[in-house]
Amino acid sequence: MKQKSIWRAAAAILALSGALASPSVWAAPDADAQPDVTTPHYGTWGYDKTGEDPAAKPGADFFRYANGAWFDRETIPGDRVRSGNFDKLNILSEARTRKLIEDVAAGRIKDPDAGKVGDAYKAFMNQARVNQLDSRPLAADLAAIRKEHSRADIAALMGDAHSFQASIFEVAIEADEKSPTRYAVYMETAGMGLPDRDYYLEAKFAPQKAAYQVYVAQMLERIGWPHPEARAAAIVAFETKIAQASWTRAEGRDPDKTYNPMAPKVIGAYAPGFDFTAMLRNAGLAKANRVILTDNTAFPKIAAIFAATPVETLKAWQAFNVVDEASPYLSDRFVEARFAFRGKVLSGQPQLQPRWKRAVAFTNSALGESVGRMYVGQYFTPEAKAKMDALVGDLRTAMAARIQRLEWMSPRTKQRALEKLAKFTVKIGYPDKWRDYSALRISADDLYGDAERKAAFEWNRRLARLNKPVDKLEWGMFPQTVNAYYNPTNNEIVFPAAILQPPFFDASADPAVNYGGIGAVIGHEMTHGFDDQGRKFDGDGALADWWTREDAAKFETQTARLGAQYDRFEPVPGVHVKGELTMGENIADLGGMLLAIDAYHASLHGQPAPVIDGMTGDQRLFLGFAQIWREKIRDETARQRAVSDPHSPAHFRVDGVLPNIDLWYSAFDIAPTDKMYVPPEQRVRIW
Repeated sequence: MKQKSIWRAAAAILALSGALASPSVWAAPDADAQPDVTTPHYGTWGYDKTGEDPAAKPGADFFRYANGAWFDRETIPGDRVRSGNFDKLNILSEARTRKLIEDVAAGRIKDPDAGKVGDAYKAFMNQARVNQLDSRPLAADLAAIRKEHSRADIAALMGDAHSFQASIFEVAIEADEKSPTRYAVYMETAGMGLPDRDYYLEAKFAPQKAAYQVYVAQMLERIGWPHPEARAAAIVAFETKIAQASWTRAEGRDPDKTYNPMAPKVIGAYAPGFDFTAMLRNAGLAKANRVILTDNTAFPKIAAIFAATPVETLKAWQAFNVVDEASPYLSDRFVEARFAFRGKVLSGQPQLQPRWKRAVAFTNSALGESVGRMYVGQYFTPEAKAKMDALVGDLRTAMAARIQRLEWMSPRTKQRALEKLAKFTVKIGYPDKWRDYSALRISADDLYGDAERKAAFEWNRRLARLNKPVDKLEWGMFPQTVNAYYNPTNNEIVFPAAILQPPFFDASADPAVNYGGIGAVIGHEMTHGFDDQGRKFDGDGALADWWTREDAAKFETQTARLGAQYDRFEPVPGVHVKGELTMGENIADLGGMLLAIDAYHASLHGQPAPVIDGMTGDQRLFLGFAQIWREKIRDETARQRAVSDPHSPAHFRVDGVLPNIDLWYSAFDIAPTDKMYVPPEQRVRIW
């Protein structure tokens, strides 16, 4: 049974990883030279002017103006789907993690989990062992499927959280959105192997759907499943029906609609045709007295589809999902087949990542906080944490002032907004309490078993907290993750250590660039607390309506206008941004930049900003913002993310934001004749 690994409602800035017996396992045919692990630097004052396109006008395409030359010369690495500043820091974090693991192996780093970290990496790097085992590790999981005789058997196995078994309903244990000091069981529909329902239902994705059916048949054939081509056709038809019954991603964003508590014994009557009792029992949730359904109206439809589907099709679907999910931990013939479809066809990635990179990702996924503890010991300083604390304080002050100045919001709602802002919790760098991995067994010669045991460990960890108070110290990301997030049920903003470096934050850079970089990121996460869905949670993290009806209507009028602006953007021909899907991130991007502007101006204490290289402080602020969103992405990935990612493409995270900011017009002399010009009365004013 697949599980949710971080808070289901958290909003991240990017959609987003012992001594060794034999040194030979560290050297593989795809091993690279040791990558550079030094901190990057940009230009002389934090901005790379060589990336500008001198032929572009700032009012025609600001992304191009700031990043065009970089974009033209940038080549996406063959083993990646995009290249940009987030990606370059991800590559850096990946290289640093590899070095840490090798230092652990050499005894240069001492840590309580050093042996497990080393063994996890060793197990993945031992390609000869994995190839020798070939498909044998699958035997027990496939045997469990073959033993099924009825749909009740199938439903029960779908609750197995200790293996690669899949389910058409996924379960999570997270903070209760209406009572955020306690945990609750959440359940949502699942069952689709393609990235989004649109891949099944829209003609423009027909080639990918056809390739998927070929891939399903190929994987079934490789495990010796009978009638692979016929079963593959039946599986895709089954998933197409699920897609037709499923909610859109935009519909699933609304916490008011996705909070539907129900007693487990009632779910079966509400959605007849599926044995929810058996599934929950096998997941260890037999004593749960309450389950919150998210996309609730889809449950009866998908349960009915399950009941009407032949048992042999359902078993084949399970078998395919096991091998599909397990393939990264199997022999090369499984790895390469999965990559040929999921990497090349769906994402346009021409090359499989070197094995050491995949080993780093696996080690992070298994023991991420242990690796993170080593990471911050080497690469994060108390000084960086202190400077971030100060920056967050500046942005919090700026947001309070903006709320107080709002013309469209009533005093009553303003007061509640200020109360929520005052209750924000800030987490910077790394957790105050590290995760305990003592119950996780890792074997250096059992990669498949390690992968299943880490999944079981994570589920058991979550299961054990069900009747306990919510752990407010827990993190949803590891310190070595290049990202940041807002979690509404904790009313917290979180900034892992790995994002706190250039081009986002550079202690030696011009302050304007830092405010345009990390300042906008901090402001982005703060604004998530007040975006179209975050605004529905109060200062204590509870899903509760604290707005007047009139203020909510005014807010929704402005967000509708913002959504219409983004609907016009076309990242690749024939594919448009979905303004409703990306609404929360678009609001956060706009609010984040406005807060960065205010905080930067406040930091000047009434003095004029210096002119550097002929550029004013305001100009450098906007250029610093544009620089963090440098990105070049493969068309196939851009198409996939347009329908599945709640974030707008990077180009429009710049060009969608700036036309709504008055200061940008004066900073760059933007005229009504410029392409990006929006008349003042049509600019979106939210926060």
